[in-house]
Amino acid sequence: MSANGRPTGQPPTATYDSAFLKACRREPVPHTPVWFMRQAGRSLPEYRKVREGIAMLDSCMRPELVTEITLQPVRRHGVDAAIYFSDIVVPLKAIGIDLDIKPGVGPVVERPIRTRADLAQLRDLTPDDVSYVTEAIGLLTAELGATPLIGFAGAPFTLASYLVEGGPSRTYENAKAMMYGDPQLWAELLDRLAEITAMFLKVQIEAGASAVQLFDSWAGALAPADYRRSVLPASAKVFRAVEGYGVPRIHFGVGTGELLGLMGEAGADVVGVDWRVPLDEAARRVGPGKALQGNLDPTVLFASREAVETKAGEVLASAAGLEGHVFNLGHGVMPSTDPDALTRLVEYVHAHSAR
Repeated sequence: MSANGRPTGQPPTATYDSAFLKACRREPVPHTPVWFMRQAGRSLPEYRKVREGIAMLDSCMRPELVTEITLQPVRRHGVDAAIYFSDIVVPLKAIGIDLDIKPGVGPVVERPIRTRADLAQLRDLTPDDVSYVTEAIGLLTAELGATPLIGFAGAPFTLASYLVEGGPSRTYENAKAMMYGDPQLWAELLDRLAEITAMFLKVQIEAGASAVQLFDSWAGALAPADYRRSVLPASAKVFRAVEGYGVPRIHFGVGTGELLGLMGEAGADVVGVDWRVPLDEAARRVGPGKALQGNLDPTVLFASREAVETKAGEVLASAAGLEGHVFNLGHGVMPSTDPDALTRLVEYVHAHSAR
């Protein structure tokens, strides 16, 4: 039986008729569903309390803690979906890559991948490597009931960027140098990462995730021709690997306005849109047969309640003709965001999109 309850000869799951999954399937919904990228995190005082003194990667490996953190925004904001609390580098850590998440910096890799010999660091991921994920999702689905859980992973390009650069980058000069200068090595790197990413998503789906999102956070640094040639094949491989489960597949990147059609072409059922492109224009670029997710500018939440509602209304108006729409921010919740602003935004979207 598929995790989101698509017919496979057995009754649907509890989440099948949720507004979120219906919107992903481009079916009529009682209201526009809402969830937020980074809804579980530093914007919540209860998150900061339970994470106190615990390193980020350690927190991702504690099932009870992951469960609590994932549930916090569902309880507080009344969002229509939970997203599994983790980090995109968790599967890399699980296969033995020497990396850490440095506060204020991000993931830092001890031995960057720059040569063919370095590829030996990337062994296959097995379910046993991330048994804590299976345990945590089991705990979560028992608590969430009819609320869907979204699993996620980092896309091959974004993971490759961290691995080749050795950490966060503004220019990706080492990654792009490999992509342009040694396209065969680059293709092998992304193919291995696609295998690892696909297995990480499979583990989450088989444990009970109702949908998955592939974060290609840094794909916006690429020209469309480079994306099509050097990135799309690996992302498409990930989406094909999980197609048989029947769960909605979401694809998101930042600054990807010129790539929206290609990101949909990679195999997503739902294309995430940042705040730079109105949803009606995004729908034109993506083409028919896809739902869209987005796309309120996260900084709007620092404005007055009236301003937030005005801008949220503009997003809903732009989405009025879409086949399916999941309301979200155009990127993640910023750490200093007032949690009450998020709660009010959920209430506003639900009230003003009620069918």
